[in-house]
Amino acid sequence: MQPYKRTQRLNILLREEIADIIVKKLKDPRIGFITVTDVELTPDLKLARVYISVMNEEEEQLNLDILNASTGLFRSEISKRIRIKHIPSIEFRADKSAQHGRRIDELLQQIKEKR
Repeated sequence: MQPYKRTQRLNILLREEIADIIVKKLKDPRIGFITVTDVELTPDLKLARVYISVMNEEEEQLNLDILNASTGLFRSEISKRIRIKHIPSIEFRADKSAQHGRRIDELLQQIKEKR
């Protein structure tokens, strides 16, 4: 959890804006169905780690490569939409929490079946 309310507000705002930019501005036909699950800003607000979830896990790395190659577009669009002194650098990462949750469900189901 972030210690400052401003950082939390910026995380939410950046998550919404980046998701909107992916849907409306990113014109790469190779991009699949992407969900922006979370944004974590560093305490100095210089770096934003954007966590994404992809519907087709086989295309996850391709989507990450496309998004990381498009960080200039994202920073440009964010600078037009949000008034902050410094636009953070953007780094896209895969969100593994859904996969982790499925794995836990599978393990719990196996335990239940053994009983």
